[in-house]
Amino acid sequence: MIMTSSSPRSYHHGDLRGELLDRAEQTLRESGADGLSLRQLARDIGVSHGAPSRHFRDKQALLDAIARAGFERLGALFTEAVSEGSFMQRLESVARAYVRFATENAALLELMFARKHNPAAGTELPAAAERAFSVPVALIADGQGNGEVIDGDPTVIGFASFATIHGMATFVSSGLVPAALAETMLGDVITQIMDGIRPRT
Repeated sequence: MIMTSSSPRSYHHGDLRGELLDRAEQTLRESGADGLSLRQLARDIGVSHGAPSRHFRDKQALLDAIARAGFERLGALFTEAVSEGSFMQRLESVARAYVRFATENAALLELMFARKHNPAAGTELPAAAERAFSVPVALIADGQGNGEVIDGDPTVIGFASFATIHGMATFVSSGLVPAALAETMLGDVITQIMDGIRPRT
């Protein structure tokens, strides 16, 4: 059979997996997880309908891969945010990085946390989530070492703090808090978090 220029490609010389993930995340943003299918992704990027199965055995595997990539991106943002500055400055940078990621990628963040707790997701996804959040937890431990954070399990303190930040990000992405007020409110939230984790004198 002669392949015409309009025929689907049966193979792919580039990064098909990366191309599929990029297109899948775009579809997730536009249509939600229910709008995703391997066949439609194949049509969208112009490959044969069987080509995606070489990288993702089914839709669930695709969703797991999208979520894992999301945690990897979030971890990279956290790492950049804590690269310099005082403890307070780094905490603020981490918080702002998270709120920005959450509001710009609301559907992705929802998928990330939903897939993390799916027993069928395997070990790679929870491990990616743990690596991402180990960065702010390490920041809390660093603050404890400097006497700027109360004693206690840094994981518990870190996740309690991030629960507050996550709640604010959810309010912003859902429209309950206008985006124009987000910056001011985030500053207040960070101040309240610091008041809660600062050692008592």
